[in-house]
Amino acid sequence: MPLLLASSAIPPGGEIPSQYTCDGADISPPLTWSGLPDGTKSLVLVVEDPDAPSGVFRHWAAFDIPAGSHGLDAGYSANLPATGLHEARNDFGRAGYGGPCPPKGHGIHHYHFRLLAISRPTLDLKPTATVSDVLRTAEPYVIQRAELVGTYHR
Repeated sequence: MPLLLASSAIPPGGEIPSQYTCDGADISPPLTWSGLPDGTKSLVLVVEDPDAPSGVFRHWAAFDIPAGSHGLDAGYSANLPATGLHEARNDFGRAGYGGPCPPKGHGIHHYHFRLLAISRPTLDLKPTATVSDVLRTAEPYVIQRAELVGTYHR
């Protein structure tokens, strides 16, 4: 069974509701996953926008997500921590989720929610780690990946 990532708020390839963007409450959308492969010790979740004017913009990285978990509720943040989970600094310069916020009139942006099943229980990263640090550290341990793409424009 393949690793699957889904959201009750974002249909695959569909528009991200404004409450999950800078135009709304700017909270993370609800996410669920299933089909973790054998050997999964933890999960990494990353959200990136490859359509940003400056290149790939990294909106979120959550890591050290326990392998026994099945998703994150809407509005997850460090104020409502899941056991063991950590968040990296995004390209907005702060830890946690930063929702879609493309420049007005820049067209449709595609937001890639990526879930990585990894063979390591923790990435042992410092609290100052960035999304790029998380991806670089996790890469050698990736067993399987899943992706959900949502769109947003202003």
